[in-house]
Parts: sequence; structure tokens; C-alpha cells
Amino acid sequence: MSSSDRSQAVGVRTYEVRTYGCQMNVHDSERLSGLLEDAGYVRAPEGSDGDADVVVFNTCAVRENADNKLYGNLGHLAPKKASRPGMQIAVGGCLAQKDRDTIVKRAPWVDVVFGTHNIGKLPVLLERARVQEEAQVEIAESLEEFPSTLPTRRESAYAAWVSISVGCNNTCTFCIVPALRGKEKDRRPGDILAEVEALVAEGVSEITLLGQNVNAYGSDIGDREAFSKLLRACGNIEGLERVRFTSPHPRDFTDDVIAAMAETPNVMPQLHMPLQSGSDTVLKAMRRSYRQDRYLGIIEKVRAAIPHAAITTDIIVGFPGETEEDFEQTLHVVREARFAQAFTFQYSKRPGTPAATMDGQIPKKVVQERYERLVALQEEISWEENKKQVGRTLELMVAEGEGRKDDATHRLSGRAPDNRLVHFTKPDQEVRPGDVVTVEITYAAPHHLLAEGPVLDVRRTRAGDAWEKRNASEQAKPAGVLLGLPRVGVPEPLPVATSGCAID
Repeated sequence: MSSSDRSQAVGVRTYEVRTYGCQMNVHDSERLSGLLEDAGYVRAPEGSDGDADVVVFNTCAVRENADNKLYGNLGHLAPKKASRPGMQIAVGGCLAQKDRDTIVKRAPWVDVVFGTHNIGKLPVLLERARVQEEAQVEIAESLEEFPSTLPTRRESAYAAWVSISVGCNNTCTFCIVPALRGKEKDRRPGDILAEVEALVAEGVSEITLLGQNVNAYGSDIGDREAFSKLLRACGNIEGLERVRFTSPHPRDFTDDVIAAMAETPNVMPQLHMPLQSGSDTVLKAMRRSYRQDRYLGIIEKVRAAIPHAAITTDIIVGFPGETEEDFEQTLHVVREARFAQAFTFQYSKRPGTPAATMDGQIPKKVVQERYERLVALQEEISWEENKKQVGRTLELMVAEGEGRKDDATHRLSGRAPDNRLVHFTKPDQEVRPGDVVTVEITYAAPHHLLAEGPVLDVRRTRAGDAWEKRNASEQAKPAGVLLGLPRVGVPEPLPVATSGCAID
């Protein structure tokens, strides 16, 4: 029985949201799901592959070939829509904000196009398209409503994104995001903390503070130390075990933030700080307002204050005008910083960005060769840094779905405080996602750790209770209203929800 048949059997309409891009899009999709469920829709079972009454694409304009991928997926759905009266397709996100009317011209079977500033309008636009029997294109030029005021269908029962700002005031030449998401707008600290407290009351034990340039928080409200104050305030929330944030910008990374990280016990020893390039010349061309010395100075201060911190980064290879000497400077920073992991990208033109029209575009063959050298170096460093973890005793927050081989190996997986992924031996007693286990690390690979001995301790948590309750309630729903198992764990770890939105 198809999703549509099941929905008709119980008198409800199903939906599917497909997300592309960065953490901001992942969080926006939680809002879109919440809006649809608030309007009476239910999530289609996992693997429905377009077999839903409403399919929503939350798009990215930064990733390579983003438009081709979108139109390919829309083309795949065209025959399904033609054979399914009443099915609707909506396109939102950054690519919708950028392309607007182009989407309906290239894919006239799309019912709704909406932008990054008016995601709250989706249910209304779907209904209007149904009644008027014509496509609805509505793109707001500025933020209509802060997303945190919208209903949310969170993907995790125990870990949550909390948006502290939207937009960005930077003008990086490779990035189109500020033009699509607008200038930075900050939420009031009281509103943020109220949301965190409400989440903790529901069983959430880990939150990730989210912003396009998260540590610039306060620029819109006139307080340069607002972000460090917010971190410290999170430390006073009882029941909140882990606090993370992403992504900061080196320009705004100040000593008071380092002190707050070091002195607030539930702020995790993890930092994702994009480098983009190690060359001062290239950083200037990128309009990145820091230089190599400044960047390495921040790393040195963080390591002095938080010795066990795991530091990760983003790097672009082959930016226009990058010489071999420039690239060697990037390799130098990688050797000095000793990142736990680096998310590396080959530069490719993004329409609408200044870099797309710069002189000195690097041949693909050269970019590929440099990229492979960078990846090889970082793999070596990641493995060496992970080997230093062997013999350490760590507390892991148990996750679900992050260990692809867990069933075959009879292991479970979890995240260490520094966000490293650890696979551990399944204990005899029940362990739920959100619970905390204590293990000893016995083996290191470049991208994960193993704890092959017995689990030293299991701590059942309120977060585990929340996961169990949610899981049980969703399994108990009638077949036509199945929402599928929640995606449990730390909100998509950086290797999955990468820095697609240019990320500072």
C-alpha cells in the first residue's frame, strides 16, 4: 500500500521534506516539518521516495551543481505527479530565493516556490495553490518572522539545534549566502535561554547553538561579549549536559569566548573554525578579515585553555589566483594546527559570487592534484591525533544511526565530549540513544575510535527516557500515520551537515 493510499485510508495527507546544504537548512527543515504537522499533515514513512501527498525541497545555492540536482529530482517526480491527482511539490531554501520564477518556468509542475525569509507561509501557499489551481511564487526580501517562533518537528528526542541568529554581515567573495539570507539578526538572549530551558524540560540533554556566524552574536544588539555571556548562561541550566556551537568566524573569535568555553563545564571541548586558506594573499582575495598568524594564534590560545579540545575546519582548494606557494601555506597551517578533521572542498564557480568572475581560475587538473595532497596530509594527521585517544576513558552520549556497521559488528555508537565518533561493545544491559556510557578507547582509525572492551558504566538519562517515549508513541501510531523512527543523535555531525553555506 502506498503512502497516498494509507493517507486516504485515515483521511490525512502525508509529506516528505528533502534537505540539501548546511546546518541552517537542516534546522529550517525541522521548522517546515513542524509547520506541516501543525497544519494536519503527517510524515510519510522513510523510503517513500516521492510517494507522499506533498514533497518539499529545501534547497542550497552553494553546493556544486545544486540547480542541476534540483531539476533532476523534480523531473523524476513529474510522472508521479501526473498520475497522482492532488499531489503537490514545493521548492524553498537558498536556490528558491535566488532563482525565483526560473523554477516554475523550468519545472511548471511545481506548485509552490518560497524563500528563506518566509518559510512560515508554506501551508498557506500550498492551500492557495490547491484552491487556485496555479503555482504560487512568494519570495520575501527580508525576514518576516524569526524561525524559532514557528512550530518544529525535531529530528532528535535528546539533541537539538537552537538558532541564535540568522543572516550574515560578511562579504566573502566565494559566498552568496548573505545575499540570500540577509544581514545578521540576533535573537534576544532571554528568548534563546527560554527555548533551551523548554527543550531540557522535554528531555533534551544536548544543544547546538546555531548561526551563520555564530560568534558574531551580539553585533545586532550592541553587546560584543553577548556570545560568551550566552555560553556561560547555558552552564547554569540544570539538566543541560552538553553545549556545542557552529560555526564561528576567526575575525570574531575573542578571548572572552575562549575563557567561557574553558570555564563552563557543559560547553564541550570542541571547536569547528573554518580556515578556508592558509595564504594571506588568498584570504585577502576571499575578503576573509584575518590572516595566518591571527588564525594560528587563536588555535594556540584554545589549546592552552582547553588541552583536549578537538579542532576541525573547512578548507577551499584552488581558489582563483591560488599559486603553488599559496597552497603550500595552507599545508603549513594544517601541519601547525593539527586539526582533528578537515572538511575540504575543491573551488568551483558559484553564479552570483564575485569569485566567479575573478581572473586566475585554476585548471581542474591542478585543483584535483592539490586537493589529493591536502586530503592525504590531513588523513595522516587525523589518524595520529586519534591514536592519542587510545587508553583514555571517555563518557559517550549514545547515538542511533551513526554506526553503519553496528548491526554486523554487534556494537553501538556514541559521541565523545569532543564530538569524536566512537563505536563500542554492546553491553548486556539495555542502552538507549541519549543514555551515557563510560568506555576505554582501545583502537584508533582516521575517522573513528573503537572501545572493544566491556562498557565500564551505563547511566540512564532523562534524554534516554525521552527517546524511549517518543519511539514508543510513533511505533504505536496506525499504519497510515507512521512518522518513521526519529533520526537520533547529535544534530547532524559536521561531516554530514557540512559547511555548505559558505560557512564562516
